[in-house]
Amino acid sequence: MRGYAARRLLVALALIWVVVTFVFLAIHLVPGDPAELLLSQGGVAPDPGAVAELRQKLGLDRPILARYVEYVAGILHGDLGVSLRDEHSVADEIRLRLPRTLELIGVAAVLALVFGLPAGTWAALRAGGHADRALSVLSGIFLSVPVFVLGTIAILVFAQKLRWVSAGGFVAFERDPLQHLMLLAMPAGTIAVGLSAIVFRMTRSSVLEVLGRDYVRAAQAKGLTPRRIVLHHVVRTALIPVVTVLALHLGSLLGGTVLVEFVFNWPGLSGYLVSAVEARDYPEVIGIVLVISVLFVLLNLLVDLLYAVLDPRVRHG
Repeated sequence: MRGYAARRLLVALALIWVVVTFVFLAIHLVPGDPAELLLSQGGVAPDPGAVAELRQKLGLDRPILARYVEYVAGILHGDLGVSLRDEHSVADEIRLRLPRTLELIGVAAVLALVFGLPAGTWAALRAGGHADRALSVLSGIFLSVPVFVLGTIAILVFAQKLRWVSAGGFVAFERDPLQHLMLLAMPAGTIAVGLSAIVFRMTRSSVLEVLGRDYVRAAQAKGLTPRRIVLHHVVRTALIPVVTVLALHLGSLLGGTVLVEFVFNWPGLSGYLVSAVEARDYPEVIGIVLVISVLFVLLNLLVDLLYAVLDPRVRHG
């Protein structure tokens, strides 16, 4: 297991280096002048003096190799530059907002597993029955409804009609834990609805596929109880594709929760990325894209390690 984990870690580090290099080259080698683009307003050409000053501020007047070395050194020291809008540290702003988005996604993932995994297994064990058909239809509905529609419905029902929670906003956990959890419930639940449907469908199809394997039939022939067969022989193997699909969706949510954060006024990383793009804040965009990319690589590393736990054959392959 340690050898497998070490190999996957080396691959992840190599991928992170590739990501860092690609982000640098994507910004510095594409046609056009980033400084001129940042200063352009309404199609009016910016002042050449202002462009030259911004190029010097961003280090664009230096050789590309020197810029790359300084760029990597800054990342290793946790320095992602300074915002052009308010001159705040980009790393500090990301450190403030990233945990909020990760919390949102993490709670949604837990809820999706809690509801989707048992429902998918139960439906697979009763494939073709009324409950299976009803759950399949319900999951299709959940997948087809956009998150901003679900969010709006949640606000109308739980905030305006029932008045259980506020319509949106954010309160730090250390300031008021109960209020924080209440404000977290609706946006996390909104994301979890679609994720639950995905987990349900993947679990159902995976369990059905595993139920037809020879070792499951052999376990049945030995007289093992259905509960033991399902828990120890079916679900564990069926979890591998479920983990893969869930990880891919969680990775996409790192920068894709913007609609949910907007609807519920949740100050996370996705909203920060959109505002940075709108303001054409070059250091902020680079920093956010880099952090999201690195987190996606680390998430895939975690999935690889989970594979080895769920299926010992993986780490010996």
